[in-house]
Amino acid sequence: MSGTILITGSNRGIGLEVSRQFASEGWRVLACCRDLSNADLLRALSEQYANVRLLPLDVTDHQAVAALGRTLQDESIDILLNNAGYYGPKGVGFGNVDFDEWRRVLETNTIAPYVMAETFADKVAASGRRVIAVLSSKVGSIADNTSGGGYIYRSSKTAVNQVVKSLSIDLRDRGISVIALHPGWVKTAMGGPNALISVEESAAGLKRVLLNASLESSGRFINYDGSEIPW
Repeated sequence: MSGTILITGSNRGIGLEVSRQFASEGWRVLACCRDLSNADLLRALSEQYANVRLLPLDVTDHQAVAALGRTLQDESIDILLNNAGYYGPKGVGFGNVDFDEWRRVLETNTIAPYVMAETFADKVAASGRRVIAVLSSKVGSIADNTSGGGYIYRSSKTAVNQVVKSLSIDLRDRGISVIALHPGWVKTAMGGPNALISVEESAAGLKRVLLNASLESSGRFINYDGSEIPW
């Protein structure tokens, strides 16, 4: 059964490939990205598939998010995938933290997914599947942190995991499943060329997890291969 999926950060990497895989199976894809004028691959995807709708969105612009909510006021959204993210400066160790960048990363990775959930919860609740997912990262797992450092990106993902957990409780009576996803170490601009898996493999795994999401899996932190990750 197909449906409608809204994906943020759809112009490249995992977001683009998830959009492609859902579109190829007949899903209506609401593909959001910050700058459509520079999203050549995403525009090409929309030309290939008539079921892909391009929507400009900066997820840190709360007025723009609200405006998109009004634009889509008559839509039901089966899956809301919060994929847009910002890594920030790399190599951030103790004594070498840029606090302005830290705030910027938190705005994108932690606050924005909550604002999206708050804006689109009614539309998700009105759908058949009722799934909200956030692309998190295993580096946000407190239990898995054995190397230290990475204060900015780690903390943003740990924080959004807590957002996911609270949403899973608060939205449960509306039948909405809320999950955090780890895409694996993926060969993207963020993951780098030494990463372990391809974008296609990651996206295919994430798609399986999304399509199998239910209230039973709500509030869980799930790897792209379907295994559970400790908080």
